[in-house]
Amino acid sequence: MNLISPRVMLNLAGDRIHALPLAIVYLTDRCNSRCVMCDYWQYGQTFLSLDHAHQLTKQFDSLDTRWVLLSGGEPLLHPEWVDVAKVLSGGSRQLWLLTAGLALKKQAQKVADLCQNVTVSLDGATSKTYHSIRGVDAFDEVCAGIRAVVERGKHVSIRCTVQRQNYRELPSLVELAHELGVRQISFLAIDTLTHVAFAHKEEVQKNLSLGLDDLPIFDQVLLDMTERFADDFESGFIAESPAKLRRLRKYFSAMHNMDAFPVVRCNAPRFSAVFTADGNIQPCYFISHNESQLGLNHPKQLELRHNIRTGQRSECKTCVCSMYRGIRSMAFAS
Repeated sequence: MNLISPRVMLNLAGDRIHALPLAIVYLTDRCNSRCVMCDYWQYGQTFLSLDHAHQLTKQFDSLDTRWVLLSGGEPLLHPEWVDVAKVLSGGSRQLWLLTAGLALKKQAQKVADLCQNVTVSLDGATSKTYHSIRGVDAFDEVCAGIRAVVERGKHVSIRCTVQRQNYRELPSLVELAHELGVRQISFLAIDTLTHVAFAHKEEVQKNLSLGLDDLPIFDQVLLDMTERFADDFESGFIAESPAKLRRLRKYFSAMHNMDAFPVVRCNAPRFSAVFTADGNIQPCYFISHNESQLGLNHPKQLELRHNIRTGQRSECKTCVCSMYRGIRSMAFAS
């Protein structure tokens, strides 16, 4: 039985971080996809340096960090990603890779050797849909990469961002996930309201969110999934429950002022933080600082976490990717 660190418990007493079970590290802001909901690929140019990785490792050692999520941008574009990942693991931390998967087939053995978990963003069940969303003709290559890592016995999951071009394919994506042999598939709504996590353009909300005519069709898709994949919901193969998937529908309905946004429950800034490739620290994917390179417990960081905790940040009220951990799971013990 894993014991919960008293230092993690201290996080709950205020806004200071005493322990950081999960560190999310952007290896780069560069990307080799051309996604319609993101424009990192148009301007990304920063790589996390080995020196910076060593500095982060010292912080993680002092904060009892258990997991490091390698993110970006596309982390596998970093020319020294293997060396950086080894440094960040510190020989004791577990690595979790978040990737679009275009380089996954080529890097499968290295990924399997270094990473305990791999999550692949896959937004279409067909090559046509994938191409229309991701902007590159790489569906078959990504699927081959997923299979290559699965065959090496790693814990692989798929994450799909639900939007106008793919919501009809949700059942097919579940079937594809089974065919590829992954352990889980999850769904989240496209973020159309903030401009931090995906650096996207203003027209995303108008062009990619579900329209009024789409909502009845989405209702039927969700109803069919609830009946057809009852075993997958029960086993957790589909990460969200049917009720949580219906929250996606409520979110899109709220975009048209037809409903209230789903109530958000999140304590991610109490157990995790985002470290960008250029040296900034964010409390989560969706909230950044105007000031740069503030320490994790800098007074302005404490103030920001306080404002998040007390409901003063508008971004939190419409968040598509909230994360809540109870006391027992907050340690992210292996």
